[in-house]
Amino acid sequence: MILKAFLVTEKTTILLEKNILTAIVDIRANKKQIAREIEKRFEVEVEKVNTMITPKGEKKAYIKLKPDYNAEEILSDLGVF
Repeated sequence: MILKAFLVTEKTTILLEKNILTAIVDIRANKKQIAREIEKRFEVEVEKVNTMITPKGEKKAYIKLKPDYNAEEILSDLGVF
């Protein structure tokens, strides 16, 4: 499983306004795999994926959705908000 958990912090909530989801993903997953997983699971289109390794050794992905889709709706459908 590529997607482990969505992050909800003050910073990630601000990024939601820019249509960006923030998630912890499998350390071995590449950007294309992450984009495909999000597109398949939530039936949206991904514009761009940025990743980074956190000091804890986890991989964090910033997933920007195309303007036709709403990142906030995805999280509210999951019950995060």
